[in-house]
Amino acid sequence: MPKHDVAIVGIGQTKFRSKRRDVNIPEMIYEAVRMALDDANLEIKDIDALLIGNMDHFEGINFSELWTGIDACGFYLKPVVKIATGGTTGSSLGISGYYNIASGIYNKVLVVGWEKLNEGGATTGIITAFDPVWERPSLAGALGPLALMANIYASKYGIERSMEAAADVVVKNRSNAANNEFAHLQMPNITTDFVMSSQMISYPLRLHDCCPQSEGACAVIYANENEAKKITDNPAWFKGVSTAHYYTFGCDDIMYNLPTATIASKKIYKKVGIKDPVKDLDVAEIYEPTSWAELAWTEALGFCDFGKGRTLLDEGISKMGGEMPVNPSGGVLSTNPIG
Repeated sequence: MPKHDVAIVGIGQTKFRSKRRDVNIPEMIYEAVRMALDDANLEIKDIDALLIGNMDHFEGINFSELWTGIDACGFYLKPVVKIATGGTTGSSLGISGYYNIASGIYNKVLVVGWEKLNEGGATTGIITAFDPVWERPSLAGALGPLALMANIYASKYGIERSMEAAADVVVKNRSNAANNEFAHLQMPNITTDFVMSSQMISYPLRLHDCCPQSEGACAVIYANENEAKKITDNPAWFKGVSTAHYYTFGCDDIMYNLPTATIASKKIYKKVGIKDPVKDLDVAEIYEPTSWAELAWTEALGFCDFGKGRTLLDEGISKMGGEMPVNPSGGVLSTNPIG
């Protein structure tokens, strides 16, 4: 059992773009950190520790926590912890921030995630992360496993219907992003025909089925219940956290139905008393680096039966104004700082 309740008391986020050439890395991070501190009416001296997340080798840099933690965040003579778990760095940061407070180690922590990819060889860095014998020649980079997932999904539930559903996801999320001032790709007037006529990247993934490469930073301040009540009258409380992990070597076991998502979601639903997620939750933000991934994730998370992800769109459930909007921010499909 956690020793403390955990709340978010401040947040700062930069505008995300394909390239932030107007700032260097510390300057970009400082934008988000300053906004978070101002939001919580705190100064850096009030923070106990810093958790910082970034995938160095995607950008051709090294030990970024040593110079960003001090130069950009001002963490002189204080604990700094680096988190780097590939494309899941953002979620790993959020979970780590929670446990650092819930465990009683710290009272207030600053959690900062950032990516600035255009100055390095991100594509090369990602491709060479794969096993050189099997994965590199067969998976075609980061999109390879996602294309395999989409092919499995399509072969099971029908290619034409699945393609239309995936295109509907793009229309929904890029339209949602148009209402998010921080989002990268804001495309309020696109159509399914526009998506389905875009360039094929890795069958069945077309250009607009795929997420962009985005640059920006986000900073979040976590606090325990005692500190949170001093800082704000309206903290955002954590109800619970749950994780499940799995490893697959290359494409020997690509599973479109994401068993870890199902296991983790069932654990958290039980922990906080959720019987029907669509009825009991107001909104969901889920990971969808491709449009097809949102179909698979909504099914794995129990929002509908397997193979029925399309119904959430057809019935308007996952759209803005629906019973449970999914990715109202525009999601990863619209803003993707990768790590």
